[in-house]
Amino acid sequence: MKSRLLGGIAALLLAITGAVLLVVYVQGADNRAVQGLEPVNVLVVKEAIPAGTKAEDLGNKVRLEAMPQSAVPAGALDHLSDQNGKVTSVSLQPGEQLLAARLVDPRELSPGTVPVPAGLGEVTFLLTPERILGGRLQAGDKVTVYTSFKSDESAAAGAKQSTGLLFHDVLVTAVQKAAPETQKTSSGNSSSTTDNAVAMPNGSAFITVARTDAEAAKMVFGAEFGTLWLSKQTDTTSKSNPPITTFGGLY
Repeated sequence: MKSRLLGGIAALLLAITGAVLLVVYVQGADNRAVQGLEPVNVLVVKEAIPAGTKAEDLGNKVRLEAMPQSAVPAGALDHLSDQNGKVTSVSLQPGEQLLAARLVDPRELSPGTVPVPAGLGEVTFLLTPERILGGRLQAGDKVTVYTSFKSDESAAAGAKQSTGLLFHDVLVTAVQKAAPETQKTSSGNSSSTTDNAVAMPNGSAFITVARTDAEAAKMVFGAEFGTLWLSKQTDTTSKSNPPITTFGGLY
């Protein structure tokens, strides 16, 4: 009789202990689930971003969203303030979280180049400094392309010369240029012309851009039979469709 009583008490204690452990486990699971749902801020892509886009140009292409912590991978960014000088290593799609691994130093990809967006090809032009902002263009810049032509003597008066806008948003994928001019110092060492002035380029530069085949053909024609001029764009650059400029319409 006593052994049965002791067995019953032991079974009751085991049942109570099991119930307590179950409650503690469930509460812990709830707490873990709640922690996983705690919202954290992360940058999310708003529109398609091509590879090679500068971090400084991403501000209006991404937005800050609150997401459950469990849905945010390691390395997700919530600000861009410390990403200056980097570019996107791949194309980014709308709804994608912006990861630190997607932003790299352009030199890590290939010296002086940025990736070519899908569907585009590359074409290179040899341009003099005054046609490329005095040699200040860099890989990753976006430019507006202009062409100028001189027609033969048989052209109508006022239409022998013309300048027109070809394209906006042309991505520069590579720049190859000579080193700046240097001069000898009093000590005999070479140095730039001045420490603070912008160094003048030592000649022309090869500028490589990404374009479709049809667009590249137009730029090749412009370079072959006329001249190309590149204007660097900014986030606030106005983009219009001006008519072709001739002497007759200049004033």
